[in-house]
Amino acid sequence: MSHPLPFVWPYALVFWIVFVWAFAPEFTVIRKAAKSGAAQSPEDAGSMRVIVVANQVAALCGFGAAWLFPHAAVPHRLIFFWIGVAMLIGGSLLRRHCFRVLGKFFTGAVMVQSDHVVIDRGAYRWMRHPSYTAGILMFAGIGVALGNWISIAVLTLMPIAAYSYRVTVEERALLASLGDRYRVFMNSRKRFVPFVI
Repeated sequence: MSHPLPFVWPYALVFWIVFVWAFAPEFTVIRKAAKSGAAQSPEDAGSMRVIVVANQVAALCGFGAAWLFPHAAVPHRLIFFWIGVAMLIGGSLLRRHCFRVLGKFFTGAVMVQSDHVVIDRGAYRWMRHPSYTAGILMFAGIGVALGNWISIAVLTLMPIAAYSYRVTVEERALLASLGDRYRVFMNSRKRFVPFVI
């Protein structure tokens, strides 16, 4: 059995350095949200927990599938590995861009602040939820780097489902608080991919 490349030297070194670099800021966001108590707010409706649990389960299943179902390995694994690493880096860079653009309005849990405004610059000029697009891209990149069709499917579809729930919760809260300002923003751009969806 050929091992998934994230567990084969020297590819493992590259993958795990990128993985830790990509996810380190995510733990800070989650820790701050949990500490503030925002994750338990009615506005959040459990969406932070859904994202955390779904993404952890996706990672567990995705990594497991790469070992348990070697017959589902992709052809040209080395090409897939590098594409996956690039997706992980690209997704993390987009997330960090969203952190900067939203500033104090970027929270791990859904929380509408008293001085909340609609942000429509940077990546938000093109889509409503680029940070969630970035999260999906990061997890899909792990699946692609693992080089296994089942891993790719699990690590793409589960985060899409989790972030879709989060979007529903978040947009409901923002519409209730910001009204027409947010409705205009919603109607002028797609959720995850510019001009597509």
